[in-house]
Amino acid sequence: MHKPMKRLLALAALSLAAGAASAQAWPTQPVRWIVPYPAGGGTDVVARTVASGLEKALGQTIVVENRPGAGTIIGATAIAQAEPSGYVVGTADSGTLAFNSSLYAKLSYDPAKFTYIGGIAKFPLLLAVNVNSPYKTVDEVLAAARKEPGKLTAASAGAGSPHHLALELFKQRTGANLLHVPYKGAAPAIQDLLGGQVDLMFIDLASGLPNVKAGKLRVLAAATPERLSVLPDTPTMAEQGVANFTAYAWQGLVGPAGLPADVVKKLSADLEATLKTPAVSQKILDMGVIPMPMPAQEFKAYADQERSAWADVIKKAGIKLE
Repeated sequence: MHKPMKRLLALAALSLAAGAASAQAWPTQPVRWIVPYPAGGGTDVVARTVASGLEKALGQTIVVENRPGAGTIIGATAIAQAEPSGYVVGTADSGTLAFNSSLYAKLSYDPAKFTYIGGIAKFPLLLAVNVNSPYKTVDEVLAAARKEPGKLTAASAGAGSPHHLALELFKQRTGANLLHVPYKGAAPAIQDLLGGQVDLMFIDLASGLPNVKAGKLRVLAAATPERLSVLPDTPTMAEQGVANFTAYAWQGLVGPAGLPADVVKKLSADLEATLKTPAVSQKILDMGVIPMPMPAQEFKAYADQERSAWADVIKKAGIKLE
């Protein structure tokens, strides 16, 4: 064999070895996981639960960093602007990936440009009233709304939140005229629902489940395709006569644009495997949240589809946020 050919083959072997070494090498240091919500909330607890399981697979510490504010925009921008090395990833939810591009005239990140890694979880949304409310079915709520349009009040966790957009979808599907009352978070909204200051609310199962189990809230319908195993007696919206109505708050893991393919492949597979471990999935289910293991491509397709569907709802409702 000619010397130049030998040299070329040797270089090729070296480059292959280097590529293999780099694939095996990641991660060689702790990974930062940005959560765009405050510590202690549902999203944060889910992230920390998954991160603790994922650490075992990666063999490295995962440092959860809370960057709340501006409808997840602060956290999302921090992820988008990070170096695409695989050492900064973060939670991106339905607001980050599906709602914000329609709610805000300008965004400091592009939801289409993230590196999608995989699905994490979805929070079912349920139409609930105070246990002392006169309304026991969706039909009774709709009859009251028709009788006195705009009188019934509906709380949400804030303008543009999944709870608010589920309400707008409900109004569009049923023609009900309900007065939206936005709060700063799900907790204060649920407090006023419990106190009778508002008539109804689309609650997420995670924040509402303790009060449902305690018999303080009555759930009229779940905005899910099938009944929930944790509330088997609660009918779906379809069963209550409202067709084509599905609404979840959901989240997944993303990184900045241009993450190396080998990093995405490993992280996506490890994330999916972690979510399927009985210890992690049971912890998530106990919170009233449903694990949503999805490989990278499937998660991106799901987010794209949700972005398109909710853009239509937001446009019809005329919601604009600054």
